[in-house]
Amino acid sequence: MTDVPDKPSAPSATGAPGASSSPSAPGAPSATGAPGASSSPSAPGAPSATGAPGTPSAPGAPTATGAPGSSRAAGALPARALDRRGAILGVATAGAAAVVGTAIHAWNGASHGGATGSGRTTEATVTVKGMRFVPDTIDVASGDRLVITLENTGDQVHDLVLAGGATTGRVAAGASARLDAGVITGPVEGWCSIAGHRAQGMVLRITADGRATGAAQPSQAATGHGGHGGHGAAADGPSATPNREAPLPEGFTPFDAALAPAPAGTVHQHTLTVTEVPSAYVGAGVTQTRWTFNGTAPGPVLRGKVGDTFEITLVNNGSMSHSIDFHAGIVSPDAVMRSINPGESLVYSFTAEHAGIWLYHCSTAPMSVHLASGMHGAVIIDPDGLAGVDREYVLIQSEIYLGPEGGVTDADKVAAKAPDLMCFNGAAFQYALQPLKARPGERVRFWVMDAGPSLPTSFHVVGLQFDTVFFEGAYQLGGPDGVGRSWRGGSQALGLQPAQGGFVEAVVPAVGSYAVVTHAFADMEKGAMAILKASE
Repeated sequence: MTDVPDKPSAPSATGAPGASSSPSAPGAPSATGAPGASSSPSAPGAPSATGAPGTPSAPGAPTATGAPGSSRAAGALPARALDRRGAILGVATAGAAAVVGTAIHAWNGASHGGATGSGRTTEATVTVKGMRFVPDTIDVASGDRLVITLENTGDQVHDLVLAGGATTGRVAAGASARLDAGVITGPVEGWCSIAGHRAQGMVLRITADGRATGAAQPSQAATGHGGHGGHGAAADGPSATPNREAPLPEGFTPFDAALAPAPAGTVHQHTLTVTEVPSAYVGAGVTQTRWTFNGTAPGPVLRGKVGDTFEITLVNNGSMSHSIDFHAGIVSPDAVMRSINPGESLVYSFTAEHAGIWLYHCSTAPMSVHLASGMHGAVIIDPDGLAGVDREYVLIQSEIYLGPEGGVTDADKVAAKAPDLMCFNGAAFQYALQPLKARPGERVRFWVMDAGPSLPTSFHVVGLQFDTVFFEGAYQLGGPDGVGRSWRGGSQALGLQPAQGGFVEAVVPAVGSYAVVTHAFADMEKGAMAILKASE
């Protein structure tokens, strides 16, 4: 979400007192003015907004429902404070990170640029269905002041932001908030500012006397239109520019790719806490606000054996709804994969019935944006009879779609499958600049998973051949049965689609620097590369 300006960048056009309304656009709700106003009836089947007589209060002076003169309801943050939530760690509960009462937030600035109203106030209620506002168009009489009640009837946190800066703030599922849109004398567009929601269709259009919004409003550029209402640090401005020659920043510690053996015991209890981390390094000299499990992207790598039980507690300390989906479990998704609001938690239990490296990820819509923002990880379930090796590494390939420096994932780029960077374990080029280690003669196993969200990989190590290949639960080469040994079979690459995984093994022949890459070279050049440094 962008920081709300002190004054709306493009206030509504000046209205004339006593202006009468024209018939509503087909399918759009119409507003009924106060007594004395001439208003035409709504189009058949269109919901109507009821006007309330009286002189509107100054737009810069919001009042809380049921508490005249109060600045806001308990639990609701002012627009500027709310907009800064994403620029710090997501440690708020639902009462602070999402609106849990009913509040009204007005534009900053008392005059709306000097617009003169009709003296009427029109009220309209907007609900949520999936990724849509219902209704998605509101028509009012030109010159009326518009007050919108957003009832979040969806299953996750949403908000409503209007071009120019008026906002409800975050509204938890089941809660509501009121927004003072000010005097309406021209078209205005609104949207949900949570990253990816606008791209999914959460757009509200306000028309005056049936005049549609048409082209994008000039004020949208000033309020983060290009970032689709980013969530976190500043979402407006140009995308960050990666520098592929940049060194690792001082104080940065690469994600630990070394894999420990599966722990003893058959029951594994873990807590995964959702936090939103500002200024997280993603490679090539760029930082972004990342949505994480336990503060890292990817999240923790979990490991066990076939038959083990995993008991996972998911805690949402973010400022929006999140969820989790473990591909390693066979479960009914309805309860354990549901989205939970900030401050809530759930327990997700499953028994590992099959071997492999399994993706877990946030499954809250839009999943592509949540996953691309860092909300993914791996569960490794060892196959029976897994042989010992000298070293094991885990490499999770994913895509990074840059918003502004320090900002959030660009949802438009995600939809276009046009990443700026590709990476192993959350940061482009990190293991090229701080290599993985081995010694000559050692057998090295690489567990590899493609987290996506959208692009495949072809995992390859320059100078080595794989004599053991385990792909999606089955040995293609090697293993207890020695598949391929009789014909001296070998492999040069492990091809994976998003959410697929496996492992490969090779023996390092001599001292040297072995490039570990995706053989989709355009993606390698964006950062999906590492060095395996073999030395005595």
